[in-house]
Amino acid sequence: MSNPAEAPFSAAAQAILNDLEQHREKDIRWRDGKAFSLTYCASDDARNLSETAYRMFSHENALNVAAFPSLKKMQQEVLDFVMQLLEAPPTGAGFMTSGGTESLVLVVYGALQRAIALRGTERPQNQRFNVVLPSSAHAALEKGCTYFNVEARRVPVRADWRADEEAMIAACDDNTILVACSAPQYPQGVVDPLERIGAETLRRGIPFHVDACMGGMLLPFLAPSNVPWNFSVPGVTSMSVDLHKYGYTAKGSGVIVYANKELRQHQTFFTNNWLGGMYGSSGILGTKSGGPIASSWAMVQYFGVEGYRNLALTARKVALQIARHIDAIPELQMRAEPDTTLLCIGARNPESLSIFAVARELRGNGWYVDEQTPPDSMHLTVNVVHENRVDEFVADLVAAVKKAVNAEPNKDGGSAPLPYGSV
Repeated sequence: MSNPAEAPFSAAAQAILNDLEQHREKDIRWRDGKAFSLTYCASDDARNLSETAYRMFSHENALNVAAFPSLKKMQQEVLDFVMQLLEAPPTGAGFMTSGGTESLVLVVYGALQRAIALRGTERPQNQRFNVVLPSSAHAALEKGCTYFNVEARRVPVRADWRADEEAMIAACDDNTILVACSAPQYPQGVVDPLERIGAETLRRGIPFHVDACMGGMLLPFLAPSNVPWNFSVPGVTSMSVDLHKYGYTAKGSGVIVYANKELRQHQTFFTNNWLGGMYGSSGILGTKSGGPIASSWAMVQYFGVEGYRNLALTARKVALQIARHIDAIPELQMRAEPDTTLLCIGARNPESLSIFAVARELRGNGWYVDEQTPPDSMHLTVNVVHENRVDEFVADLVAAVKKAVNAEPNKDGGSAPLPYGSV
Protein backbone atom coordinates (compact mmCIF):
# COMPACT_ATOMS: atom_id res chain seq x y z
CA MET A 1 0.00 0.00 0.00
CA SER A 2 1.34 3.45 -0.90
CA ASN A 3 1.75 6.06 1.80
CA PRO A 4 -1.05 8.61 1.31
CA ALA A 5 1.32 11.37 2.35
CA GLU A 6 3.36 10.64 -0.80
CA ALA A 7 0.47 10.56 -3.27
CA PRO A 8 1.05 13.00 -6.17
CA PHE A 9 -1.48 15.69 -7.00
CA SER A 10 -2.65 17.00 -10.32
CA ALA A 11 -2.18 20.67 -11.09
CA ALA A 12 -5.84 21.34 -10.36
CA ALA A 13 -5.69 19.53 -7.03
CA GLN A 14 -2.48 21.33 -6.06
CA ALA A 15 -4.11 24.68 -6.82
CA ILE A 16 -6.93 23.79 -4.42
CA LEU A 17 -4.43 22.83 -1.74
CA ASN A 18 -2.66 26.15 -2.23
CA ASP A 19 -5.98 27.90 -1.72
CA LEU A 20 -6.52 25.94 1.50
CA GLU A 21 -3.16 27.11 2.79
CA GLN A 22 -4.20 30.69 2.11
CA HIS A 23 -7.55 30.17 3.83
CA ARG A 24 -5.85 29.33 7.12
CA GLU A 25 -3.37 32.21 7.13
CA LYS A 26 -5.36 34.00 9.87
CA ASP A 27 -5.95 30.87 11.99
CA ILE A 28 -4.30 30.62 15.40
CA ARG A 29 -0.64 29.57 15.30
CA TRP A 30 -0.96 26.39 17.30
CA ARG A 31 1.89 24.58 15.57
CA ASP A 32 4.19 27.39 16.71
CA GLY A 33 3.19 27.05 20.36
CA LYS A 34 1.28 30.34 20.50
CA ALA A 35 -2.15 28.88 21.28
CA PHE A 36 -3.15 28.10 24.87
CA SER A 37 -6.53 26.67 23.87
CA LEU A 38 -8.29 24.25 21.52
CA THR A 39 -5.18 22.50 20.15
CA TYR A 40 -2.45 20.16 21.37
CA CYS A 41 0.87 19.23 19.79
CA ALA A 42 3.50 16.88 21.19
CA SER A 43 6.06 17.02 18.36
CA ASP A 44 6.23 17.32 14.59
CA ASP A 45 6.98 13.61 14.28
CA ALA A 46 3.99 12.60 16.38
CA ARG A 47 1.71 15.04 14.54
CA ASN A 48 2.82 13.75 11.15
CA LEU A 49 2.26 10.17 12.24
CA SER A 50 -1.17 11.02 13.63
CA GLU A 51 -2.22 12.83 10.46
CA THR A 52 -0.93 10.07 8.21
CA ALA A 53 -2.74 7.35 10.20
CA TYR A 54 -5.90 9.45 10.07
CA ARG A 55 -5.66 9.82 6.27
CA MET A 56 -5.06 6.10 5.81
CA PHE A 57 -8.43 5.30 7.42
CA SER A 58 -10.33 8.53 6.81
CA HIS A 59 -12.77 6.93 4.35
CA GLU A 60 -13.34 3.72 6.31
CA ASN A 61 -16.72 3.78 8.05
CA ALA A 62 -16.78 2.96 11.77
CA LEU A 63 -20.58 2.63 11.66
CA ASN A 64 -20.02 -1.05 10.92
CA VAL A 65 -16.83 -2.46 12.40
CA ALA A 66 -17.83 -5.93 11.20
CA ALA A 67 -17.05 -4.66 7.71
CA PHE A 68 -13.84 -3.06 8.97
CA PRO A 69 -12.36 -5.44 11.56
CA SER A 70 -9.21 -3.30 11.59
CA LEU A 71 -11.21 -0.51 13.22
CA LYS A 72 -12.75 -2.88 15.75
CA LYS A 73 -9.31 -4.18 16.73
CA MET A 74 -7.79 -0.70 17.00
CA GLN A 75 -10.73 0.66 18.98
CA GLN A 76 -10.53 -2.19 21.50
CA GLU A 77 -6.78 -1.80 21.94
CA VAL A 78 -7.18 1.94 22.55
CA LEU A 79 -9.95 1.24 25.05
CA ASP A 80 -7.83 -1.35 26.84
CA PHE A 81 -4.98 1.16 27.12
CA VAL A 82 -7.20 3.89 28.54
CA MET A 83 -9.02 1.55 30.93
CA GLN A 84 -5.65 0.53 32.36
CA LEU A 85 -4.82 4.19 33.04
CA LEU A 86 -8.22 4.75 34.68
CA GLU A 87 -7.93 1.65 36.86
CA ALA A 88 -11.21 0.40 35.44
CA PRO A 89 -12.48 -2.90 36.91
CA PRO A 90 -12.08 -6.13 34.90
CA THR A 91 -15.74 -5.80 33.96
CA GLY A 92 -15.11 -2.36 32.40
CA ALA A 93 -16.41 -1.68 28.91
CA GLY A 94 -16.61 1.36 26.67
CA PHE A 95 -16.65 2.92 23.25
CA MET A 96 -14.72 5.55 21.40
CA THR A 97 -16.58 8.81 20.76
CA SER A 98 -15.93 11.99 18.82
CA GLY A 99 -14.75 13.69 22.01
CA GLY A 100 -15.86 15.12 25.32
CA THR A 101 -19.11 16.69 24.19
CA GLU A 102 -20.45 13.49 22.66
CA SER A 103 -19.21 11.50 25.67
CA LEU A 104 -21.00 13.74 28.16
CA VAL A 105 -24.21 13.94 26.13
CA LEU A 106 -24.19 10.15 25.95
CA VAL A 107 -23.64 9.86 29.71
CA VAL A 108 -26.84 11.85 30.27
CA TYR A 109 -28.69 9.82 27.64
CA GLY A 110 -27.52 6.52 29.11
CA ALA A 111 -28.51 7.59 32.62
CA LEU A 112 -31.96 8.59 31.37
CA GLN A 113 -32.49 5.30 29.54
CA ARG A 114 -31.35 3.38 32.61
CA ALA A 115 -33.79 5.27 34.81
CA ILE A 116 -36.65 4.58 32.40
CA ALA A 117 -35.69 0.90 32.21
CA LEU A 118 -35.64 0.58 36.01
CA ARG A 119 -38.94 2.40 36.45
CA GLY A 120 -40.68 0.88 33.49
CA THR A 121 -43.24 3.40 32.26
CA GLU A 122 -43.15 5.33 35.53
CA ARG A 123 -42.04 8.94 35.20
CA PRO A 124 -41.74 11.64 37.87
CA GLN A 125 -45.17 13.08 38.58
CA ASN A 126 -45.23 16.72 37.41
CA GLN A 127 -41.45 16.75 37.67
CA ARG A 128 -38.44 15.95 35.52
CA PHE A 129 -35.53 13.67 36.05
CA ASN A 130 -32.47 15.63 37.15
CA VAL A 131 -28.70 15.50 36.93
CA VAL A 132 -26.73 16.99 39.85
CA LEU A 133 -23.69 18.99 38.75
CA PRO A 134 -21.27 21.40 40.38
CA SER A 135 -21.37 24.83 38.78
CA SER A 136 -17.91 24.09 37.34
CA ALA A 137 -18.98 20.97 35.39
CA HIS A 138 -18.58 21.14 31.63
CA ALA A 139 -21.28 22.81 29.57
CA ALA A 140 -21.71 19.65 27.49
CA LEU A 141 -23.45 17.98 30.44
CA GLU A 142 -25.97 20.79 30.39
CA LYS A 143 -26.24 20.36 26.64
CA GLY A 144 -27.19 16.72 27.17
CA CYS A 145 -29.77 17.70 29.76
CA THR A 146 -31.27 20.21 27.34
CA TYR A 147 -31.41 17.68 24.51
CA PHE A 148 -33.24 15.09 26.62
CA ASN A 149 -35.44 17.37 28.75
CA VAL A 150 -33.62 16.59 31.98
CA GLU A 151 -33.12 19.19 34.69
CA ALA A 152 -29.49 20.28 35.09
CA ARG A 153 -29.35 20.87 38.84
CA ARG A 154 -26.29 23.10 39.33
CA VAL A 155 -24.73 23.29 42.80
CA PRO A 156 -22.35 26.14 43.78
CA VAL A 157 -18.72 25.14 44.30
CA ARG A 158 -16.66 25.77 47.42
CA ALA A 159 -14.38 28.78 47.83
CA ASP A 160 -11.52 26.66 46.42
CA TRP A 161 -13.58 26.03 43.24
CA ARG A 162 -14.02 22.33 44.02
CA ALA A 163 -17.38 20.56 44.20
CA ASP A 164 -19.12 20.91 47.55
CA GLU A 165 -19.67 17.28 48.52
CA GLU A 166 -22.36 17.84 51.11
CA ALA A 167 -24.27 20.30 48.92
CA MET A 168 -24.11 17.88 45.99
CA ILE A 169 -25.51 15.07 48.11
CA ALA A 170 -28.22 17.35 49.50
CA ALA A 171 -29.29 18.25 45.95
CA CYS A 172 -30.05 14.61 45.08
CA ASP A 173 -33.57 13.27 45.34
CA ASP A 174 -35.64 10.34 44.07
CA ASN A 175 -35.59 11.79 40.54
CA THR A 176 -31.80 12.15 40.34
CA ILE A 177 -30.55 9.91 37.53
CA LEU A 178 -26.90 11.00 37.47
CA VAL A 179 -24.27 12.85 39.50
CA ALA A 180 -21.17 14.18 37.75
CA CYS A 181 -17.86 15.67 38.87
CA SER A 182 -14.61 16.53 37.10
CA ALA A 183 -10.96 15.54 37.22
CA PRO A 184 -10.05 18.30 36.76
CA GLN A 185 -12.80 20.79 36.08
CA TYR A 186 -11.95 23.07 33.19
CA PRO A 187 -12.49 26.65 34.45
CA GLN A 188 -10.03 26.72 37.38
CA GLY A 189 -8.18 23.46 36.78
CA VAL A 190 -8.82 21.69 40.11
CA VAL A 191 -9.92 18.10 40.79
CA ASP A 192 -13.26 17.67 42.52
CA PRO A 193 -13.40 15.60 45.73
CA LEU A 194 -15.09 12.32 44.89
CA GLU A 195 -15.06 9.91 47.81
CA ARG A 196 -17.98 11.20 49.88
CA ILE A 197 -20.14 11.63 46.78
CA GLY A 198 -19.18 8.21 45.48
CA ALA A 199 -20.09 6.55 48.76
CA GLU A 200 -23.51 8.19 48.76
CA THR A 201 -24.33 7.53 45.11
CA LEU A 202 -23.29 3.90 45.60
CA ARG A 203 -25.60 3.62 48.59
CA ARG A 204 -28.50 5.11 46.67
CA GLY A 205 -27.86 3.39 43.34
CA ILE A 206 -27.29 6.62 41.38
CA PRO A 207 -24.75 6.52 38.52
CA PHE A 208 -21.70 8.68 39.24
CA HIS A 209 -19.71 10.02 36.29
CA VAL A 210 -16.23 11.53 36.43
CA ASP A 211 -15.43 13.82 33.52
CA ALA A 212 -11.70 13.30 32.98
CA CYS A 213 -11.70 14.65 29.44
CA MET A 214 -8.93 17.07 30.43
CA GLY A 215 -7.15 14.93 33.00
CA GLY A 216 -7.48 11.35 31.87
CA MET A 217 -4.12 11.33 30.12
CA LEU A 218 -2.42 13.46 32.79
CA LEU A 219 -3.60 12.40 36.23
CA PRO A 220 -2.37 8.78 35.94
CA PHE A 221 1.11 10.32 36.10
CA LEU A 222 0.52 13.48 38.14
CA ALA A 223 -2.11 12.78 40.78
CA PRO A 224 -0.79 12.55 44.35
CA SER A 225 -1.78 9.41 46.23
CA ASN A 226 -4.15 11.44 48.41
CA VAL A 227 -6.17 12.70 45.41
CA PRO A 228 -8.40 9.81 44.28
CA TRP A 229 -9.87 10.61 40.88
CA ASN A 230 -10.70 7.45 38.91
CA PHE A 231 -12.45 4.06 39.15
CA SER A 232 -10.54 3.36 42.35
CA VAL A 233 -13.16 5.57 44.06
CA PRO A 234 -16.09 3.34 45.15
CA GLY A 235 -19.27 4.47 43.44
CA VAL A 236 -17.75 5.75 40.19
CA THR A 237 -19.71 4.13 37.37
CA SER A 238 -18.32 5.87 34.29
CA MET A 239 -15.52 8.13 33.07
CA SER A 240 -14.78 10.10 29.93
CA VAL A 241 -11.35 10.92 28.49
CA ASP A 242 -10.40 12.98 25.45
CA LEU A 243 -7.52 11.57 23.46
CA HIS A 244 -7.40 14.60 21.17
CA LYS A 245 -6.31 16.66 24.16
CA TYR A 246 -3.40 15.24 26.14
CA GLY A 247 -3.38 12.03 24.11
CA TYR A 248 -2.20 14.28 21.24
CA THR A 249 -4.33 12.49 18.63
CA ALA A 250 -6.22 14.00 15.73
CA LYS A 251 -9.47 15.75 16.52
CA GLY A 252 -12.57 13.63 16.98
CA SER A 253 -11.01 11.15 19.44
CA GLY A 254 -12.63 10.48 22.81
CA VAL A 255 -13.33 7.52 25.06
CA ILE A 256 -16.17 6.73 27.44
CA VAL A 257 -15.69 3.87 29.89
CA TYR A 258 -18.32 2.23 32.09
CA ALA A 259 -17.78 0.00 35.09
CA ASN A 260 -19.63 -2.83 33.32
CA LYS A 261 -21.50 -3.73 30.14
CA GLU A 262 -24.91 -3.37 31.78
CA LEU A 263 -24.26 0.34 32.30
CA ARG A 264 -22.82 0.69 28.81
CA GLN A 265 -25.80 -0.88 27.08
CA HIS A 266 -28.06 2.04 27.98
CA GLN A 267 -26.04 4.37 25.77
CA THR A 268 -26.43 2.20 22.66
CA PHE A 269 -29.27 2.42 20.15
CA PHE A 270 -30.86 -0.44 18.20
CA THR A 271 -33.89 -0.58 15.95
CA ASN A 272 -35.34 -2.67 13.15
CA ASN A 273 -38.41 -0.42 12.88
CA TRP A 274 -37.77 0.53 9.28
CA LEU A 275 -37.31 -1.25 5.96
CA GLY A 276 -33.52 -1.44 6.13
CA GLY A 277 -33.02 -4.18 8.72
CA MET A 278 -31.26 -4.01 12.06
CA TYR A 279 -29.51 -0.73 12.79
CA GLY A 280 -27.20 -0.39 15.77
CA SER A 281 -25.13 2.57 16.90
CA SER A 282 -22.81 3.11 19.88
CA GLY A 283 -23.19 6.86 19.93
CA ILE A 284 -24.76 9.92 18.39
CA LEU A 285 -23.01 9.61 15.06
CA GLY A 286 -23.96 6.96 12.55
CA THR A 287 -21.46 7.07 9.76
CA LYS A 288 -18.12 8.16 11.18
CA SER A 289 -14.63 8.21 9.84
CA GLY A 290 -12.15 5.58 10.91
CA GLY A 291 -9.51 8.29 10.92
CA PRO A 292 -9.78 9.25 14.61
CA ILE A 293 -9.59 5.59 15.65
CA ALA A 294 -6.47 5.01 13.56
CA SER A 295 -4.87 8.23 14.81
CA SER A 296 -5.58 7.26 18.42
CA TRP A 297 -4.19 3.78 17.94
CA ALA A 298 -1.06 5.17 16.30
CA MET A 299 -0.44 7.61 19.15
CA VAL A 300 -0.95 4.93 21.80
CA GLN A 301 1.55 2.73 20.00
CA TYR A 302 3.97 5.61 19.51
CA PHE A 303 4.01 6.95 23.06
CA GLY A 304 2.91 4.08 25.28
CA VAL A 305 2.65 4.53 29.04
CA GLU A 306 6.17 5.87 29.52
CA GLY A 307 5.88 8.27 26.62
CA TYR A 308 2.66 9.71 27.99
CA ARG A 309 4.24 9.91 31.43
CA ASN A 310 7.06 12.04 30.02
CA LEU A 311 4.60 14.26 28.14
CA ALA A 312 2.47 14.77 31.25
CA LEU A 313 5.47 15.62 33.43
CA THR A 314 6.79 18.06 30.85
CA ALA A 315 3.44 19.82 30.43
CA ARG A 316 3.08 20.03 34.21
CA LYS A 317 6.57 21.51 34.55
CA VAL A 318 5.81 24.17 31.94
CA ALA A 319 2.46 25.01 33.54
CA LEU A 320 4.09 25.53 36.93
CA GLN A 321 6.83 27.67 35.40
CA ILE A 322 4.20 29.98 33.91
CA ALA A 323 2.19 29.97 37.15
CA ARG A 324 5.23 31.09 39.17
CA HIS A 325 5.88 33.91 36.71
CA ILE A 326 2.25 35.00 37.10
CA ASP A 327 2.67 35.01 40.87
CA ALA A 328 5.48 37.53 40.38
CA ILE A 329 3.34 39.99 38.39
CA PRO A 330 1.74 42.32 40.98
CA GLU A 331 -1.37 43.05 38.94
CA LEU A 332 -2.28 39.35 38.40
CA GLN A 333 -3.26 36.42 40.56
CA MET A 334 -3.81 32.73 40.05
CA ARG A 335 -7.42 31.78 40.76
CA ALA A 336 -6.24 28.39 42.02
CA GLU A 337 -3.09 26.35 42.26
CA PRO A 338 -3.44 24.03 39.24
CA ASP A 339 -3.83 20.31 39.85
CA THR A 340 -2.71 19.53 36.30
CA THR A 341 -1.89 21.95 33.48
CA LEU A 342 -4.85 24.36 33.37
CA LEU A 343 -4.13 27.90 34.55
CA CYS A 344 -6.84 30.39 35.51
CA ILE A 345 -5.64 33.97 35.91
CA GLY A 346 -7.45 37.01 37.24
CA ALA A 347 -6.73 40.67 37.92
CA ARG A 348 -5.73 41.32 41.52
CA ASN A 349 -7.72 44.56 41.35
CA PRO A 350 -10.42 44.35 38.65
CA GLU A 351 -11.21 48.04 39.15
CA SER A 352 -7.80 49.03 37.80
CA LEU A 353 -7.19 46.23 35.30
CA SER A 354 -9.45 44.37 32.88
CA ILE A 355 -8.12 40.85 32.46
CA PHE A 356 -9.93 40.74 29.13
CA ALA A 357 -7.89 43.74 27.99
CA VAL A 358 -4.76 41.76 28.85
CA ALA A 359 -6.04 38.75 26.90
CA ARG A 360 -6.76 40.86 23.85
CA GLU A 361 -3.35 42.53 23.97
CA LEU A 362 -1.88 39.03 23.91
CA ARG A 363 -4.09 38.05 21.01
CA GLY A 364 -2.92 41.11 19.15
CA ASN A 365 0.61 39.79 19.56
CA GLY A 366 -0.25 36.39 18.13
CA TRP A 367 -1.08 34.51 21.34
CA TYR A 368 -4.43 32.76 21.66
CA VAL A 369 -5.84 32.55 25.19
CA ASP A 370 -9.34 31.92 26.51
CA GLU A 371 -11.52 34.41 28.35
CA GLN A 372 -14.10 33.21 30.84
CA THR A 373 -16.48 34.38 33.55
CA PRO A 374 -17.61 34.39 36.35
CA PRO A 375 -15.27 35.63 37.69
CA ASP A 376 -13.52 37.48 34.86
CA SER A 377 -10.48 35.34 34.09
CA MET A 378 -7.94 34.41 31.46
CA HIS A 379 -7.41 30.70 30.90
CA LEU A 380 -4.38 28.81 29.60
CA THR A 381 -4.33 25.16 28.60
CA VAL A 382 -0.63 24.34 28.72
CA ASN A 383 0.90 21.41 26.86
CA VAL A 384 4.36 20.34 25.71
CA VAL A 385 4.33 22.56 22.62
CA HIS A 386 4.76 25.53 24.98
CA GLU A 387 7.99 24.24 26.54
CA ASN A 388 10.26 26.59 24.58
CA ARG A 389 7.85 29.52 24.58
CA VAL A 390 7.69 30.35 28.29
CA ASP A 391 10.10 33.29 28.34
CA GLU A 392 8.58 34.84 25.22
CA PHE A 393 5.05 34.45 26.55
CA VAL A 394 5.87 35.89 29.96
CA ALA A 395 7.60 38.90 28.39
CA ASP A 396 4.57 39.56 26.21
CA LEU A 397 2.26 39.03 29.18
CA VAL A 398 4.12 41.62 31.26
CA ALA A 399 3.93 44.06 28.35
CA ALA A 400 0.23 43.33 27.86
CA VAL A 401 -0.49 44.02 31.54
CA LYS A 402 1.39 47.30 31.40
CA LYS A 403 -0.46 48.41 28.29
CA ALA A 404 -3.84 47.33 29.69
CA VAL A 405 -3.26 49.20 32.96
CA ASN A 406 -2.53 52.39 31.04
CA ALA A 407 -5.44 51.96 28.62
CA GLU A 408 -8.62 53.97 28.89
CA PRO A 409 -11.32 52.02 30.78
CA ASN A 410 -13.20 49.59 28.51
CA LYS A 411 -11.41 50.91 25.43
CA ASP A 412 -9.43 47.78 24.71
CA GLY A 413 -10.93 45.15 26.95
CA GLY A 414 -14.66 45.51 26.72
CA SER A 415 -16.92 43.93 29.30
CA ALA A 416 -17.95 40.61 27.75
CA PRO A 417 -15.53 37.69 27.35
CA LEU A 418 -14.95 36.15 23.96
CA PRO A 419 -16.69 32.74 23.78
CA TYR A 420 -14.92 29.42 24.19
CA GLY A 421 -17.27 27.86 21.64
CA SER A 422 -19.16 29.62 18.88
CA VAL A 423 -21.64 28.92 16.11
